[in-house]
Amino acid sequence: MKSLISILLAAVAARAHYTFPRLVVNGQPEEKDWTVTRMTKNAQSKQGVESATSGDIRCYSSQTAGSVATVPAGSTIHYISTQQINHPGPTQYYLAKVPAGSSATKFDGSGAIWFKIFTTMPKMDKNRQLTWPGQNEYTTVNATIPPNVPSGEYLLRVEQIALHMASQPNKAQFYIACSQIQITGSGNGSPGPLVSLPGAYKTNDPGISVNLYTMQPDAYQPPGPSVWKS
Repeated sequence: MKSLISILLAAVAARAHYTFPRLVVNGQPEEKDWTVTRMTKNAQSKQGVESATSGDIRCYSSQTAGSVATVPAGSTIHYISTQQINHPGPTQYYLAKVPAGSSATKFDGSGAIWFKIFTTMPKMDKNRQLTWPGQNEYTTVNATIPPNVPSGEYLLRVEQIALHMASQPNKAQFYIACSQIQITGSGNGSPGPLVSLPGAYKTNDPGISVNLYTMQPDAYQPPGPSVWKS
């Protein structure tokens, strides 16, 4: 009986969590799950990362993907979720340019090379609760690959930070995926600020250690660097 209860509880927990196995570019999803998106360690459990300073905060993966998606600069992107994104918290997108001599299918994303291209902010609903764009949907919110980003191979990273228990230490949950992409175009911008992952976040950052039930929407501070204004 105890084993059955444990199995049922695990199943309920899995339904409350999610992964992002499929990138969508201009309405076209990758061919199948984990084709250009690196399979995350929680592909089965769906449990998010709870340490903002661990190595898992980068891509939460232990392997690369087999393919690279071509993404024209200026494209609209989002991810398909395995379950409803039902936890409140921001969605953020980052890019990291693959250095010369490496490739998107091999690069591990280390170093101060990540820059943020998009984040979301909350609003107060009719029940006086903070909600974020994309909450309770089955896809992440849309973002745009900056038109002025230089061409080349990149890692694209998405995270949705679940803050429903974030008033407790190390209880924010990070749902993460990284995809391997080739950006095309003639952009000549200089992306920044550049940060390392891990390194960009601290456990006590106000956007990670937060009580949603005592906060006004405009007081929320998303963790990490500012969004690159290209």
